[in-house]
Amino acid sequence: QEQLVESGGGLVQAGGSLRLSCTASGRTFRNYAMGWFRQAPGEEREFVAHINANGVLKKYRDSVKARFTISRDNAKNTVYLQMNSLKPEDTAVYYCGGDRSNRMVVVAAQIDFWGQGTQVTVSS
Repeated sequence: QEQLVESGGGLVQAGGSLRLSCTASGRTFRNYAMGWFRQAPGEEREFVAHINANGVLKKYRDSVKARFTISRDNAKNTVYLQMNSLKPEDTAVYYCGGDRSNRMVVVAAQIDFWGQGTQVTVSS
């Protein structure tokens, strides 16, 4: 079972930037898609961005398009989420998840395994 560890969260003012990282421990990272999801207090976990196994295909939720960029480095077993022009409504715990189907699913229940999450707080 792959283990995922996120980092890079923190407190930032509106309009600022953060870069999240998620590193996998196993040897099969390059075989599956990776997604970023987020969960605000009292809300369900929602899709943010997804990238397929070879990094060619990417998918974003509408509210983050043109502000967030997902990328991956298979040699480092790491997926990134560059977040620019952050807004208070982006405040949430951000989770990376592994998708063995490589279908870039957008439903949290279809993710196969998760990291522990990293808090992102955007102040107005």
